[in-house]
Amino acid sequence: MLSDANGLDLLAELRKSGESVPVLIMTARDAIDDRIKGLDCGAGNYLVKSFDVDELFARLCSLIRRAKDRAELELVYQDIF
Repeated sequence: MLSDANGLDLLAELRKSGESVPVLIMTARDAIDDRIKGLDCGAGNYLVKSFDVDELFARLCSLIRRAKDRAELELVYQDIF
């Protein structure tokens, strides 16, 4: 639900290009189908609003541990970086 793009389409495009940057989806979309679609598009984790900040931190740490030595340190997409 980005202002000018679909986040899942962007994520799928990143994965198709071989990009392995860790991705955590934070959204209000809480249906099981939405969660599955997000993970199938390449998200490493999916967090539904409203969430506890400690849970967000734990999930981010988990993504970082799994991605260590596999992801680029910087992601640049068009004019977003």
